Amino acid sequence: MTPDDVTPNGRATGRTRLERQLAFIVEADRLKTVLRRTTLCDGSRRENSAEHSWHLALMAMVFGQEAAGVDAGRVVRMVLVHDLVEIDAGDTFAYDVVGNEDRELREQRAAERIFGLLPPDQHAEFRALWDEFEAQATPESRLAVALDRLQPLLNNDVSGGGSWREHGITRAQVLRRMAPIERGLPGLWSSVLAIVERNCALGYIRPDDVTPSR
Repeated sequence: MTPDDVTPNGRATGRTRLERQLAFIVEADRLKTVLRRTTLCDGSRRENSAEHSWHLALMAMVFGQEAAGVDAGRVVRMVLVHDLVEIDAGDTFAYDVVGNEDRELREQRAAERIFGLLPPDQHAEFRALWDEFEAQATPESRLAVALDRLQPLLNNDVSGGGSWREHGITRAQVLRRMAPIERGLPGLWSSVLAIVERNCALGYIRPDDVTPSR
């Protein structure tokens, strides 16, 4: 019996390290079935959370060099791990007030179960990456969160308003959601503001003082 066959309370699990790793990999495949509200850039369909994670990892490689002193490799690992909790918790729409009330609890439970499939050392590593993202207390996590906000902004922009237009999202809502970009990728903030204002002018983002028609 190896240490990976023992739970934190010392009880034998009966599973080898490889068996636990393979179980996690198979479980991770389910992220491909979790649909997000954001569409692909061409607007043809909604993206899934696995595609979103891949896109963020690529963005971390591209923009990591723009953030001084940041370990871009750690950012890549963080964004690949972070959305795995949606296998259990689902994707909660950023502007869904009710859905976000218990999102943290649902995702905490999901993180414990899903990362708990791994051997103890990898469980601890993956959970630490997930917790770091949530805390937004390190330069790497701030960049990761900035990318997480930037990606749907870009997709909505080039797809004719995307989920903003579909759900009647206001300028104030978008700016609140995009705020972490100013801290994590300050060099892109002026571009973010320009995108928001352009979509307001096009009518894809509602002005703050306009009530949607019923």
